[in-house]
Amino acid sequence: MESRDAVAGIGDCSSLGQMLEGSARRHPRRSAIFIDGQALNYRDLNAAANRFAHALREKLGVAPSDRVAILLGNDIRFIYALFGALKAGAAVVPLNSFLTAPELNYILTDSGAKVLISSDQFAPAVRQFSEEIPSLRALVTIGREDLGGDTWLCEELVRGVSDQDPGWPGGRDDLAVIIYTSGTTGKPKGAMLTHGNLLSNVAGSARSIRMKKRDRVLLILPMFHSFTLTACIMMPLAVGGAIIAVEKLRSIPHVVKSMVLRRATILIGIPHIYDVMAERSIPWWLRMLLRLRVCISGSAPLPAATLEKFESRMKVPLLEGYGLSETSPVVSINPLDGPRKPGSVGKPIPEVSVKIVSGEGEDLQPGRVGEIAVRGPNVMRGYFNRPMETKETFRGDWLLTGDIGKIDDDGYIYILDRKKDMILFHGMNVYPREIEEVLYRHPDVAEAAVVGRPDKRRGELPVAFVALKDGARRDASELSRFCRKYLAGYKIPHRIIPLKKLPRTATGKILKRELRKMADELTFDSKSDI
Repeated sequence: MESRDAVAGIGDCSSLGQMLEGSARRHPRRSAIFIDGQALNYRDLNAAANRFAHALREKLGVAPSDRVAILLGNDIRFIYALFGALKAGAAVVPLNSFLTAPELNYILTDSGAKVLISSDQFAPAVRQFSEEIPSLRALVTIGREDLGGDTWLCEELVRGVSDQDPGWPGGRDDLAVIIYTSGTTGKPKGAMLTHGNLLSNVAGSARSIRMKKRDRVLLILPMFHSFTLTACIMMPLAVGGAIIAVEKLRSIPHVVKSMVLRRATILIGIPHIYDVMAERSIPWWLRMLLRLRVCISGSAPLPAATLEKFESRMKVPLLEGYGLSETSPVVSINPLDGPRKPGSVGKPIPEVSVKIVSGEGEDLQPGRVGEIAVRGPNVMRGYFNRPMETKETFRGDWLLTGDIGKIDDDGYIYILDRKKDMILFHGMNVYPREIEEVLYRHPDVAEAAVVGRPDKRRGELPVAFVALKDGARRDASELSRFCRKYLAGYKIPHRIIPLKKLPRTATGKILKRELRKMADELTFDSKSDI
């Protein structure tokens, strides 16, 4: 009953700012955020966001539909700034804090950002481009260093302004956030998400895991990521729960300590974190102190071996989900009350529909492989200033995800690969994830990724990159023989290449574009040893 009532209130909100206002009114003294040894209640969080909103409007001239960019690490002021800009009616552009100055310059220019909020940590990069972007009228620093241009100190900006709700009369169709895609193919594109997109995704996600106001979510992923924004920030704040924010991920023991001290009930992470936790020897008495009721994995495929090892050791259900920036981002998740199917990303969350389509647009029956299409109130408005790309991404009101998968007779979704990652060998489809899952079964393999290398005679050849566990010594021929036990001959990697670790993005996705560059430089006239 508590969970249903809490989630039902989200549907009555017309904006994300109103959502926070409602939570602060219902739970003024409840802790909203724990960070750096401190606790902040809902009343003070909402007041801080209101001051930011008034300052943006009254001192910097931010008007509804203007873009406000945020370049910060995992800092409590990221959340102030996020909701402050939303309450002012602006659209927030969260910037990937791992990008270089030229990459940041591109996104700020493309989005037409009017204000950039950053800190001393990023000052050297920001100064390289702050005076080159025509739309950028002001910079706000959480610190002391000059960012270039018209720089305001944060404490001066918010001094003397009201802490009451600014009363922006926006609605669910108004633009809230522009999330820039990772840009694995060409330049990054800005996915436009409305207040309604995000509110619906928060509500559907919360229902799927039976989120309650007594839940405490551990936030260890970068705040700029769409998965973090929805699942780790907006979802707990919508129901009156709490965020346990870790400013910097130092080590797995540090993560476990944070969970124990702050009594975390939900851990939201990426596969790599769960893999390390499954391998680490966490004392039984420390595991007994944990209050986790559910763990959720997203952002990258979860190997079946990791799922099995983690649940066996930690005795907590680990649910794999699926989503993308264009869908706010959650599409599906394995059900909390089983059955949970290893290798599946579960069923669609409430109000979201998923189907499989052929290259010709035909709807495919259960078990058939094709492109995953998504429809629902969580689907983006389109790409910012990209009408042609938007048109190509939609078929009617269905979003074409670019992911290859299938749906079984019970409605469970399986992701086989990205459409662009599929390997065509002698006219036959080879799905890298299928090969990767086999490699992960080998007891000495810590990480695995498969890419295609162009070949004039055969189309493409599968090439595997692996990182072995500490102390392991295996050669390529042994791993190849292992693959032959489970895979057809044409799926066996033509080379297995050793790396100390695989290149990853800030959110744990393996950078296959970097591996493709390495694969393109390979020759196939000699054997490779590991």
